[in-house]
Amino acid sequence: MSSSDIFIGEIIGTAVLILLGGGVVAAVVLKRSKAQNAGWLAITFGWGFAVMTAVYMTGSLSGAHLNPAVTVGIAIKDGDWSNAPVYFAGQILGAMIGAALVWIAYYGQFQAHLTDPEILAEQPAEEGMVDQKAAPKAGPVLGVFSTGPEVRNVWQNLATEIIGTVVLVLAVLTQGLNDSGKGLGVLGALITAFVVVGIGLSLGGPTGYAINPARDLGPRIVHALLPLPNKGGSDWSYAWIPVVGPLIGGALAAGIYNIAFA
Repeated sequence: MSSSDIFIGEIIGTAVLILLGGGVVAAVVLKRSKAQNAGWLAITFGWGFAVMTAVYMTGSLSGAHLNPAVTVGIAIKDGDWSNAPVYFAGQILGAMIGAALVWIAYYGQFQAHLTDPEILAEQPAEEGMVDQKAAPKAGPVLGVFSTGPEVRNVWQNLATEIIGTVVLVLAVLTQGLNDSGKGLGVLGALITAFVVVGIGLSLGGPTGYAINPARDLGPRIVHALLPLPNKGGSDWSYAWIPVVGPLIGGALAAGIYNIAFA
């Protein structure tokens, strides 16, 4: 596959992943959405179906990594980093596009939610802030775009993201690769979708299971840039954890694969 195929495929695939994944979160949490309060099961299955759709759509173009942690795992497994920068660039750009599309699709709901006095009154200031008047708050819709911990503990949050990503990438490497070994195959796409659901159900509670640096960083940037009223801060003090944790997890999964399965 050419660099242009990889770049285009990762843009499209990651955009679809975030559109459907972020979209299900928006549907569940935003005011005046028909799916409001549908719950965690809806979110976890929505993300799983998002992965499946995006992989089937773009697997033939780029191998559908859609995740820098997967790219890192495959690069370490194969010892080939030549296309990694192209994958990373397509994934970040695609994630940003997908997040912007969620905003467009739910524009009215965002406006209703972020101007609702009851919603705004419920939002506490970010932990560790002394001057609450001067300090920005993590906005009431930040969770539509990116992840955040329920209990803010750096080592636990980092460990949770590492563990979840090891499960994901090891599943991809052991049973999900296509004949070329560069991405997910047809059966692998379905298996990986259910793995993502399983991770969400079992390990998603502490941090919201980013398990994908592009999935968290790209939409977080979009949250910071969008003209959303009363959106609060983008929680940049936490933003490194869902980037570094999954990258470590992807590398560890590749190491486990090379030791135990290769």
